Amino acid sequence: MRSSDRDLLETFCLCLKLNNKIAKTYDHGLEKRPSYRVQFGNVQFYNWLISIGVTPAKSLTIGPIEVPDKFFIDFLRGHLDGDGSIFTYQDNYNIYKGKRYLNTRIYTKFISASEKHIKWLHKMIKKHLGVQGMLLHKKPTGNSAGIWEIKFAKYESLKLFTQIYYKKNLPSLKRKEEKARKFLSQVSNQKLIYV
Repeated sequence: MRSSDRDLLETFCLCLKLNNKIAKTYDHGLEKRPSYRVQFGNVQFYNWLISIGVTPAKSLTIGPIEVPDKFFIDFLRGHLDGDGSIFTYQDNYNIYKGKRYLNTRIYTKFISASEKHIKWLHKMIKKHLGVQGMLLHKKPTGNSAGIWEIKFAKYESLKLFTQIYYKKNLPSLKRKEEKARKFLSQVSNQKLIYV
């Protein structure tokens, strides 16, 4: 597994109880930031991944994943960590009755190059989390195959976060979780409630 977020690989190793070394690598020296990787072999785990729909060279070939309903929210948190983003900015262009109001905008995105996978994910998010989002397709440019995206605005993002981070100390990419927590406390005046 490879990522530019070392934290993500540390969580990966923790979940799988691996003691393998996390190595730093610069792919062909073209990237500005280093990436990290952890490598291990387990035929049983590999065969299980294939059986649930996680295929080799999965970017374009992946479709639905056989995730039990009770684990879908945890799966979605991992999807956000790996192939998602949380984007916030301050909008101070809103003017009402001559006064300028500051508004925090937030968007949450899940992306995939696979149309089958993103449409399955969109359907499952609606089913399990009760948010609609918007399904978008960015057309191919150059050598790109194009990207599919599910995009959620402010209030649906809030609903997503309260469900994805449903209790403390869940496996997650900490920088994204911290951004979600900050948004929930500052913008909505409500903090994550753990049960």
